Amino acid sequence: MRSIFHIDMDAFFVSVEELYDPSLKGKPVVVGGRPDARGVVSAASYAARKFGVHSAMPLRTAYKLCPQAIFLEGNLARYREVSLKVAEVLRNFSPQVSMASIDEAYLEMTGTERMYGPPMAAAHKLHEKIKQATGLNNSIGASRSRLVSKVASDQAKPNGILWITPQMEAAFLGPLDVRKIPGVGKVSEATLAKYGIRKVRDLARMDERFLAEHFGKVGMALAGKARGEDAGGWFDTEIGATEDPKSISHEHTYSEDTTDATILESTLSRLSEMVGRRLREHGFHARTVQLKLRYKDFSTITRAKSLADPTELDTEILTAVRNLFRSNWKPGMAIRLLGVHLTGFEGASPQMNLLEGDKKDRLRRVFQAADKMRDRFGDDSLSLASGMQGKFRERVHEALVIKEVIKEKES
Repeated sequence: MRSIFHIDMDAFFVSVEELYDPSLKGKPVVVGGRPDARGVVSAASYAARKFGVHSAMPLRTAYKLCPQAIFLEGNLARYREVSLKVAEVLRNFSPQVSMASIDEAYLEMTGTERMYGPPMAAAHKLHEKIKQATGLNNSIGASRSRLVSKVASDQAKPNGILWITPQMEAAFLGPLDVRKIPGVGKVSEATLAKYGIRKVRDLARMDERFLAEHFGKVGMALAGKARGEDAGGWFDTEIGATEDPKSISHEHTYSEDTTDATILESTLSRLSEMVGRRLREHGFHARTVQLKLRYKDFSTITRAKSLADPTELDTEILTAVRNLFRSNWKPGMAIRLLGVHLTGFEGASPQMNLLEGDKKDRLRRVFQAADKMRDRFGDDSLSLASGMQGKFRERVHEALVIKEVIKEKES
């Protein structure tokens, strides 16, 4: 019988903060930024959740619900460091691992019974190994599918283990709200409710032709998920299979709207550095550069430019996105958010003339050296001169949008 684990670190960002500051334990803690800042909650301690605070909630709303909470900016470097420790434990436990995000993963455990015992025994061993390596609590769901295991780990929180046998899948999933199914968000939940589908059992009873007619491919995937099957999105790939990113992006939301062109272009320079670095980490060159611009009134525009030659150089990315900005920004209109987005990846640069090639090669070596310096001394240790005024600390909720590891896709 197939056996799959889903591991989810409990209140990960908050738990990491508690490792460095034990005085935070047991207190309402919110990670994401200052209570008066723009942005959303990235994580909340269980003590804060009792007041209704949850991830993706505006920070100002969280403060109204729980003004006594301790609000932290968050430290992405720490979170990534601990995430790597978790990944190392998992890969030593099973050769087939898929990191679904910075704090969760799937393990293929089929055929490991002789080494670790039955699923429940193996889960307990893994649970303890993660605890020993990181000092953090985690929850594990086990079943014959990723879908059921993911739902099970959520039900096992905090710090629990739940094994769902094939015979118990329908009884386990049926009473749950349909929102518990991965890929069902608020919009999907409201749409399903119009047809009387509120529980997973309601979804499981629906005729597949009806679901296909009203929801298309998503409906067919939902029908499979309601039966505990891996269907759609993330579940289309095998555990452990590598999947290259289709895009790379970074965004920055200003604490206060600004019309200062110098600050705005400096921010674009900083964002270009950030996406350029990640592009080089993957060994890619990008063909298309896109600008995202959001005004004070939340109206948003996106503009893209295809390059004659794909690039991985910060300066070329900046030139393209700055031209897009100058062509599309209405001077005097206050801007709330800027973003730089790269797509159209290729593995290597095309042929170029010797003079151009020599110049780009020198720049490439410069940026590679800069990447190494940032790895050692931090992201703020080096920057393009044009980006000095645009320096900002990468916010946790913004980084979650562009995680280096692939977050589970909605079906």
